[in-house]
Amino acid sequence: MVALSVMAARAEGTPARWRKPFQVWLDGIEAGWAIPLMLIGFVAIWWAFLAIAYTGGDLHQDVLETWTLGRSFDWGNSKHPPLMGWVARAWTSVFPLTNWSFQLMAIVNAAIALWMVDLVSRRFVSGDKRVIVLSLLMLLPIYQFHAQRFNANTVLLATWPLATWCFLRSFETRALRWAAAAGASAALAMLGKYYSVFLLASFAVAAICHPERRTYFLSWAPWVTAGTTLVALAPHIHWLAVTGAQPFTYALAYHAGKSLAASLHEVLIFVLGIGALVAVPAAICALMAPRWDFRAMPSSLRLLLCISIGTVAFPAITSVVVGTDMLPLWALQGVFLFVILIVAGTKGPILRFHTVNLAAAALGIGLFAVFVAAPAHALYRNQHPLSEGRNFYRQAAAELTRQWHAWSETSLPAAGGDDGLAFALAFYSPDHPSYDVRLVHPHTLQLPDGAGFAKGWAALCYVEDADCVNSIESVARRAEQFVKSDFVVQSALWGETGASQRFTAFVVPPASDTMPPPVPGRGIAQDFSARRRQY
Repeated sequence: MVALSVMAARAEGTPARWRKPFQVWLDGIEAGWAIPLMLIGFVAIWWAFLAIAYTGGDLHQDVLETWTLGRSFDWGNSKHPPLMGWVARAWTSVFPLTNWSFQLMAIVNAAIALWMVDLVSRRFVSGDKRVIVLSLLMLLPIYQFHAQRFNANTVLLATWPLATWCFLRSFETRALRWAAAAGASAALAMLGKYYSVFLLASFAVAAICHPERRTYFLSWAPWVTAGTTLVALAPHIHWLAVTGAQPFTYALAYHAGKSLAASLHEVLIFVLGIGALVAVPAAICALMAPRWDFRAMPSSLRLLLCISIGTVAFPAITSVVVGTDMLPLWALQGVFLFVILIVAGTKGPILRFHTVNLAAAALGIGLFAVFVAAPAHALYRNQHPLSEGRNFYRQAAAELTRQWHAWSETSLPAAGGDDGLAFALAFYSPDHPSYDVRLVHPHTLQLPDGAGFAKGWAALCYVEDADCVNSIESVARRAEQFVKSDFVVQSALWGETGASQRFTAFVVPPASDTMPPPVPGRGIAQDFSARRRQY
């Protein structure tokens, strides 16, 4: 530690040549251009990583589901609130339906999240420490690998720091405009995922515990915030009332009902997982500034401390009381609170030597990821496909669409089968059929007898998934006619053939159409040895 301090002191006086561009950049922090430049570089590097690393792999099922939910502007869906779908729909009104477009959306969302974090951190730190906060977060897998799966969890990466910033400003100023902004941003977080109720509860408890609570609660601010939140959420609350609160039914069915022992185990893993993540920036910060002085913490930072503790304590208590799952993954959007506290709690300034090293490390890791890790990942996954079958989504969707058009001149209206494959069909098929949950395994057996799809439908299962094949076939048999076939697709990357996957396809043409003999064509995969035709 002493040797590092001596080295740092020498470098401050006579910096190496490679450090000078970093120092010029750091001088621009308070001028207002250094942080935007940092975030633009973040987007460029990690978008390139995703584009290269997943050249042979398609979008994750969660991302495809997000796009599917956003196809209709509803105030909710059967699993989650609507914000993630709205974002995807807004994005695709400008950008095309391609892998690179959604990869860019994910990284832009992460960059916006980091910008929002900076808005919060500048309330407590300035200068180089603002860059230290963002650099420490960039060293964690949250804003790159977690962010790439744009879903109800990752949409909170931006909404949580936004809501925190607005709440802090409202508490500090008690101005009505900030109170309204706090309410609107709180509602936005809730429309992202109901897990955000823990953040809002943390706001309330932090305000109650603060020395200035009397002044705050005697002002109009908290009541304007609460009223704005309720007004903004009113359409969604109405949607919940008229649809039977489907997301809560889903959550209780899939995440509740655990025993006390199982819940305690969940809480232990939850707390240890968050603790392990926070330990990384804490250890790095300890090397740069070994002295913390939390006793001299200003009241505004104590407010943030209460919020931070609440975002971990309230989920843990809920898990034990209600008996639910509680994954560390669900709390990643709140890690920024602890990182700000760690950096803001350091005593005195941090030598620029350390700031440059940290920023250079973040940049170096990003460049290594783009030029070494990404190509290696792509080559490896070409031979060892991703477990969820993403390597074959586009090819399988194109082949099933070709088979559909061999029997019908109309566009494919509805898709089903394996859940992930059904989402992939909706996204990657040129016809963009509707994802129909009644045709999705294991929901197919819930389809009432006699229920039909007059316009026809198609479905895909993995050959080895016998449950999916059998359940989809049981639905197909209710139609007047259907075709069942197997086909194989094989991945290829940069001229090298890779792994292959066999699928079972079902085509149920429109009820009014009589099946003619199929028209021969050159498809992506043409193994129809298992074709079966029924009238």
